[in-house]
Amino acid sequence: MLLPLPERLREHAHRASNPVPPRDAATIAVVRDGAQGIEAFLMRRQASMAFAAGMYVFPGGGVHESDREPVDWIGPSAAEFAARLGCDADLAHALVVAAVRETFEETGVLLAGPGPDTVYGDTTGADMLAARDDLEAGRVSFAHFLEAHGLVLRADLIGVWAHWITPAFEPRRYDTRFFVAALPEGQAVGQISTEADRSLWAPLCAVLERVDAGDAAMMPPTAVTCRELAQHTAETVLAAAALRVVTPIEPRIVEVDGELFLETDRGEHV
Repeated sequence: MLLPLPERLREHAHRASNPVPPRDAATIAVVRDGAQGIEAFLMRRQASMAFAAGMYVFPGGGVHESDREPVDWIGPSAAEFAARLGCDADLAHALVVAAVRETFEETGVLLAGPGPDTVYGDTTGADMLAARDDLEAGRVSFAHFLEAHGLVLRADLIGVWAHWITPAFEPRRYDTRFFVAALPEGQAVGQISTEADRSLWAPLCAVLERVDAGDAAMMPPTAVTCRELAQHTAETVLAAAALRVVTPIEPRIVEVDGELFLETDRGEHV
């Protein structure tokens, strides 16, 4: 279902000729299987947020300089991720670390473990809550956190899913790589980031009906990703990610019969 964009976006169209440079960012759609099929963990951003206010989003955020620090990890190399992500190995490394770090900061889901075949268990204890606070405040880097706790990043547990760039007319822009991961066994979402005022495990079949009805708000990249993930299960999502050809998608405003829509370079309305 295609919904026209708000009229106020006409006022922003002039920015497309002189766009703000986008900031590198990463996000992970964390999924699990539920009674109604595949579910994703979604957070609704506070209405006061400067970007995507009131929108349901996956955990994620911008790349920090500290995300470039070396870390021990298991799984595909940074060079292999770079080939999928369309960037150099240094940035690919930072994107993977940022995705895992932001997911841990915002939800407590930790895609890391003591060894190649394990993941950390319950992350809701006081020590992990304190670690999340330290990471969010920038007092420690994710590399330092992993080393201090004897952990390795489990890059083998995340898959590359999509690459979206915020439209040129927006005042805040992000060059975001979307990853996917199944909720690790033994973990649960803990205390959520203060950037969100609500969170839930959403059956994708149900939440997409709410989005189409206008009862829930999502930015196009989130909605499109949810529609794609709804065709899979948590057990099969990594295999599906491995088969995807990921190319950058940067929507632009088009006018159709007097209504404004976002359109990709493939001619699709989103």
